[in-house]
Amino acid sequence: MSVRATARITAALDGRGVTSLPVLAGDGPLALRRTRTTGSGARVTVVGAMSAPLGGDRLTIVTRVGEGARLTVDSAAATVALPGEGREPATYDTELSVGERAELRWLPEQLVSAHGSVLHMTTRVRLAPTARLVLREEQILGRHAETTGTLVSRLTVHRAGRPLIDQQLAYGPGAPGGWDGAAVLGGHRAVGQLLFVEPTFDEKCPEARLLGDTAVLTPLAGPAVLVTALAADARRLRGVLDEALNELLDAPAG
Repeated sequence: MSVRATARITAALDGRGVTSLPVLAGDGPLALRRTRTTGSGARVTVVGAMSAPLGGDRLTIVTRVGEGARLTVDSAAATVALPGEGREPATYDTELSVGERAELRWLPEQLVSAHGSVLHMTTRVRLAPTARLVLREEQILGRHAETTGTLVSRLTVHRAGRPLIDQQLAYGPGAPGGWDGAAVLGGHRAVGQLLFVEPTFDEKCPEARLLGDTAVLTPLAGPAVLVTALAADARRLRGVLDEALNELLDAPAG
């Protein structure tokens, strides 16, 4: 039988100016744990309580970061999309909202699209004008020595009620032709992106540039940049994205 589960996280400042977690509610395969961090922010780790998503599963994570709060969300291990008994695709929806002067770092481990699986992922983000966001997505197309499943991933971000980015990527059987050709993946099986939203970029934003042979930093029409990268494997992909993130954090105004 398919699983339907919704996990919820709410972060808010307490009376001491420290981020608290008034709502931390896991569900089904989405177990949530408050983990150690430094400073006044909070950190939550998503722990897989069972194999998911399988075909037909409907998983959702809803996260709200209140005014002035600081939250990091990561995961304990990669998420592996697996085929189910039925023909229905699995869905994995992420809904994020970040309030004024708040910060969210959304840093899950990789999503692995196993052979025979079908997964539709959506990430919807709403940001206040002074909110900060670091969002990382990494997809590994197939486990070792196997071909990929079908993966459709859409990212939509609104800032101050206006669109900042809306893009959809599709890989595997049933995806538009050419997804695995030289103009798209070029034989790579690890693909990722890093979205960095920083209000000070309104004054000075980093310029577009290449980051090695298979990665690029692109400024968006707003105080944000998008790093897109390809790599032969998950380790190399993480290295490229981590290097880009560290550079942006060290010099957020470009």
